[in-house]
Amino acid sequence: MPAALLLALILLALLLLVIVRLPWAGDLGIHAATVERLRHDLTDPGNPLVDADTPSPYYSPWMLLLGCLAKATGLGTFVVLRVAALVGLGLLATGIRHFVRTLSTRRAAPPLALLCLLLLWGPGLFNWSGFLGLNSLALTVSYPSTFALGLSFHLWALLRKALRGDGAGWSAFLSLGVLWAVTLLSHQFTGVVASFGALAMVLGARPWPTRAVLTRLAGGLGVGLVVLAAWPYYSFFDLFTVGGLEEIHRSLYRELLPHFGLALPGVAALALRWRRDHRDPLVLFFLLGAAMFTVGGLTGHYSWGRVLPAALIPAQVAAALEVFEAGGMVVRRVFTGVLGAALLLGAWTQAGTLGYVVPKGALPGPVAAKYKAPWTGYDWLAPQVKYGDVVLAKTFPSRQIPAYGPYTVAPGYPDFFLPDQKERVDAVRDYFAPGTTRAERLEVLRRYGVRWVVEYPGDGGLGAGDPVLRRAGTGPKGQVLYEVRGARGASRVSSG
Repeated sequence: MPAALLLALILLALLLLVIVRLPWAGDLGIHAATVERLRHDLTDPGNPLVDADTPSPYYSPWMLLLGCLAKATGLGTFVVLRVAALVGLGLLATGIRHFVRTLSTRRAAPPLALLCLLLLWGPGLFNWSGFLGLNSLALTVSYPSTFALGLSFHLWALLRKALRGDGAGWSAFLSLGVLWAVTLLSHQFTGVVASFGALAMVLGARPWPTRAVLTRLAGGLGVGLVVLAAWPYYSFFDLFTVGGLEEIHRSLYRELLPHFGLALPGVAALALRWRRDHRDPLVLFFLLGAAMFTVGGLTGHYSWGRVLPAALIPAQVAAALEVFEAGGMVVRRVFTGVLGAALLLGAWTQAGTLGYVVPKGALPGPVAAKYKAPWTGYDWLAPQVKYGDVVLAKTFPSRQIPAYGPYTVAPGYPDFFLPDQKERVDAVRDYFAPGTTRAERLEVLRRYGVRWVVEYPGDGGLGAGDPVLRRAGTGPKGQVLYEVRGARGASRVSSG
């Protein structure tokens, strides 16, 4: 299938061009802020978003390496994130090929699997980190989730090879344990997907591993647990005790067919694989992911929905493999036709991704209508607002401002290692609330050492003519930057 290879290369080229643009949406701000903190202090970076000395799960081995790169080279944070995107995309592409080659000897299987992983999602656009849809990946390619997914595919491939006999020694299995731990530390949700995949590879191994192989496997697992426990930047096992993530993940359980319906040919392919082998590793992988996803929906643990790639990835890979493995010429042609139609619909759904590399005005009208403009960023305030300054702003600006070095009063994202998170969120709300007195607003500025305020027209807060504020700049959509005079307080980090 030379066409599959050509199309896969085109999509990879598109993603490479996207990296040049690095469109901003979602969590890019917190990852940029993490690099900024590590650039300034590798051993005690503190909270990445607010002026507090707390641990953070964002300080992963991958982000530590990026922080070292930034510190050693002096490269800008967004240049470092482009490097991260290149490495992540490379790991992902090679990982997919590596894994699929352990399942099929057909040369066209890896590129077709890549197409299925990027395009078999749904007729409705869906973007989320850790989910491999083309448009989603274009927005998250620099995220740790992409790096962790790339590691996951390599982990499954290497594990399958190591389980095939007694040839793999202790060093191979101990290295796999470290690889597993690094994946979990780098992106915890993807680490769960990687763990389910690894378990499926073990349960589906043929022949069944010998006692010697299982002993080495247990040793690798033990080493991985030691790495997880020893990681100094945050307590991995404390993550099991945090809550409050359910509501933001509820949307994962809505509109399942519009978001993921194009993966149904893969579910049919898994059923055919199950008939041929009840211990097929892709089938077991799918069942593990689907079971946890279902239990999460039934019990209200909606954050468990982040395990959904553990059901989608094996279905998408199975769809690609079944083109070559379906029994009977008629069945194979019918399945190939259905899969081709699903891929075309998936490509059309995500055609707006072209807008990240082609000016919207140059796109055909129907394609331009699918393009969603990325966030504009806050580089307009960077010349005045220095590293370590505290900025008071509502939630949406707070998701971007720390990317340039400042802190915000309240984190733009949930932070369950921050003991006063609620008080900070309440303080921002009270500052902008219409019933808050001037004295109460000034107290918020003083308590958190606020030096700058960013607000949209109509946000509230102190009036533009208040003597404590000096208008210092204007940004997109009427945003205003105010310097706070006389209520600055002290920042944790100096502007130097």
